[in-house]
Amino acid sequence: MKILGPNDIGVKGYLIEYDAGYVSSEENKKIISEMKDMDFSQDLILYAVLQKYDTPNKNGRIYPEIILKRENEKYQAIIKKGGALNELNHPSSSLIDLDRVSHSIIETWWDGKMLMGKIKIFTSPGWKKMGIVSCKGDQEAMLLMNGATLDI
Repeated sequence: MKILGPNDIGVKGYLIEYDAGYVSSEENKKIISEMKDMDFSQDLILYAVLQKYDTPNKNGRIYPEIILKRENEKYQAIIKKGGALNELNHPSSSLIDLDRVSHSIIETWWDGKMLMGKIKIFTSPGWKKMGIVSCKGDQEAMLLMNGATLDI
């Protein structure tokens, strides 16, 4: 299989998006503000734009509504099994490297043309007890607390 480029149509391969969606500290401002005084032992749950249909992205792709809705329906089985794992950095292949997993998508829904997601960030016991950054989930939480916007 090949990695698909921006103008590949009707070709099978791996599709790698570099700008599909994002977790915005601005859009999660209330949650992130609460993080600064939070009991770190609590789960860290955020909300994100995952994808959009009928809207051009930076890669020049436009995903039809019917395709994204179909794929989201298929994805529900993966979410249900707890397998919707994601890396902090966008992987260069379609395989998720478990050493780089930082969060999981635990729910999706549609808001107009946007596919929204509920995300659980995987934080370590060190983060939960003292805010120590020792894994990718801790790093993700720290970046968000400091105002970063992360691509999904």
